[in-house]
Amino acid sequence: MRNRINFWFYFSLLLIFSILYSCNKTERVFEATPYDFKIPVHFPTNLNIPEDNPMTVEGIALGQKLFYDGHLCGYTGNDSSQMMSCCTCHDASHGFDIGTERERFPGGQPIGLSGQPTHHVPLPLINLVFNHNGYLWNGAATSIENIVLATFTDPTEMNSTYNNVVAAIQANAEYPPLFEKAFGTREVTAERIAKAIAQYVRTLVCSDSKFDRWLRGAAQLSNDELAGYVLFTTESGADCFHCHGCEGSPLFTTNLFYNNGLYAEFTDSQDRFAVTGDAMDHGAYRAPTLRNIAKTAPYMHDGRFKTLDEVLEFYNSGLCNTPYVSPLMHHVSDGGTRLTPQQISQLKAFLLTLNEKSDK
Repeated sequence: MRNRINFWFYFSLLLIFSILYSCNKTERVFEATPYDFKIPVHFPTNLNIPEDNPMTVEGIALGQKLFYDGHLCGYTGNDSSQMMSCCTCHDASHGFDIGTERERFPGGQPIGLSGQPTHHVPLPLINLVFNHNGYLWNGAATSIENIVLATFTDPTEMNSTYNNVVAAIQANAEYPPLFEKAFGTREVTAERIAKAIAQYVRTLVCSDSKFDRWLRGAAQLSNDELAGYVLFTTESGADCFHCHGCEGSPLFTTNLFYNNGLYAEFTDSQDRFAVTGDAMDHGAYRAPTLRNIAKTAPYMHDGRFKTLDEVLEFYNSGLCNTPYVSPLMHHVSDGGTRLTPQQISQLKAFLLTLNEKSDK
């Protein structure tokens, strides 16, 4: 009798421990390390981070590695001319834009692996985490993740397939463990690649220019820079602030879309009108950020201006007046702002204070 009691006692204990172990094992949930996003002083606090792709330390590290990997296009060979990654067109030394002095892309016009040029030139990949108004020049893209996925198959960019991209990344033994750290399993998918890259891109924040340091009381602007600042922020001056913001918009863009009087006829099939169907959006494009402006040539959606001086002269004397020009272009009836050479120089001096000394 005693042996029978002991048997059932130990059997019950074993059963209880088995159940507890099973429960603990079931309750173990994968969690990557949350990324502590430091919002710069004066910057918006409303971040555009999708609920299904929270920023994590491991996800960002994976995204950064993918961002610079030339095999991201699905190519597994060693011919650099057949490689393409995000940084191929978004170079850190050019403010994560394309630049005009790249041997592969003369004049700043990127060409896809199919040999076709992109429809528009790239925009800089900075401060996108603060943007809630769509992406690309016309705002057609709804998320950074979607842009990355589209890049894989676009003939004007990587001209590949999801299967080829996944196979090329999975073939590198370094990646599966990194995917496991970021997402919980070693599985490599196009969606996970896009999510990791998007996480990294959201960390690309430009917030430490001379102008920022001046706002913090850590630097002084010269007399010409201060005069340019006044011109930038007044309608009677250069009248830049309506579209590019300033005191109320440290991003130096509203991230909205404007017809800025660039041309008289509208033949582009991918302007803002193509997205909204609103006739007043003919010839309208996103106002790009002016941060790192000296590094982010070429300028305008079609890259027509190669230097900042050309841009300033356009706004000074080259505006085209049409029924679709934004009402914020207050000087369009005069063909431009008609600043003096000294004022143009002062305005440029201020714009150059928006450059950071280094990039990530």
